[in-house]
Amino acid sequence: MVVKRISIIILICNYFYKFSKGVLSLETKQSQTLNNLVHLVKNDVVKWRRFLHQNPELSFHEEKTSQFVYDTLQSFGGLEVSRPTRTSVMARLIGKQPGKILAIRADIDALPIQEENKFDFVSKTPGAMHACGHDGHTAMLLGTARILAGLKEQIIGEVRFLFQHGEETHPGGAGEMVSAGVMEDVDYVIAVHLLPQIEVGKIGIIYGPMTASSDGFNLTIHGKGGHAALPHQTIDSIAVAAQVVTNLQHIVSRCNDPLDSTVISITQFTGGTEFCVIPSSVQVVGWIHTLNPEFRKGLPALLEKVIKGITEAHSATYAFQYVPGYDIVINDEQVTKVIEETVCEVLGEEALERRRPIMAGDDFSAFQQKAPGTYFWVGAGNQQKGITNPLHHPQFTIDEDALENGVKMFVHSTFKLLSQS
Repeated sequence: MVVKRISIIILICNYFYKFSKGVLSLETKQSQTLNNLVHLVKNDVVKWRRFLHQNPELSFHEEKTSQFVYDTLQSFGGLEVSRPTRTSVMARLIGKQPGKILAIRADIDALPIQEENKFDFVSKTPGAMHACGHDGHTAMLLGTARILAGLKEQIIGEVRFLFQHGEETHPGGAGEMVSAGVMEDVDYVIAVHLLPQIEVGKIGIIYGPMTASSDGFNLTIHGKGGHAALPHQTIDSIAVAAQVVTNLQHIVSRCNDPLDSTVISITQFTGGTEFCVIPSSVQVVGWIHTLNPEFRKGLPALLEKVIKGITEAHSATYAFQYVPGYDIVINDEQVTKVIEETVCEVLGEEALERRRPIMAGDDFSAFQQKAPGTYFWVGAGNQQKGITNPLHHPQFTIDEDALENGVKMFVHSTFKLLSQS
């Protein structure tokens, strides 16, 4: 009997020792509970992702996708579900007390790519594919909404779940949702992107600029057509356009600070119909990315200066249209710090990866114009399973274990951000 009492006393002492060290703190208990809830919804998240992968819809045509999201959210209960635009969805979770407002975004559209994967849930829509992970983003946010809806009494403040249409195509759906008022009074906004170039289990964060601005331009060079054997009687639009293409790269190498990143890519060059005919005009389409917002402002004038100089030198004329696109995604330091802390607390310090910016664009920047936020990577690659193909590849896929990590980050980050003073 004495031995039994001593054992009980030892257990009680060990408990309070651990409690004093934080091992069994309330925060730890909450963290364990949240992780258990995430694990319980994992199978549904995978199921939703696979359904969406089989049924992709292109930008601004996400009718069935948005209806699926809407119906699924309604089934959770406790959410105010609405349609800010024709093919987007917003769900509001309003807690028991007023407080901060957090918005979480997932993009829902697919790409015009013919899928080349062989697994049993490949796209059933010819020429359309979820080749950028948006099916996973949507499924993860649905899982997050389901968990948090069940914890409504513990929410102080509000969470807005934004299922955004049209991320892949300018002018982008984010701006439309912002115009519809989804960001009104929002204090913070976050989003994730699955990335096979990061191993599953890792989370990539970036302070400051994360993705570049993305603008386009359309250019038509007008010359004088004629016989290919008599070029002196023509104004060769192809020769002029070729010089324009070459000289535009001088903007990157000689007008841009070498320590800043800018990319000018020609993506279409169209002209001519016959072997022996010099065409009267050529169409050139380009795509421009930069991480320097000030340099971006001067790019239209710089491009046109080069175009005008070369065309005038060869007696050609031109029509030029600059098409502004997405702004630079710039991650807020405070919000990014919270995400970094969440990674270390939930997945361990070894899961954290500091990443460099990328030159692709994303219209998440439209949400950041209204509230400080951060956009971060969820590792989805697996070398051993051969899951390494990049975004926009016809054999793109993810390690579905990444979905659980993404939901964990959303759920834990929600409580941390809503508790910020």
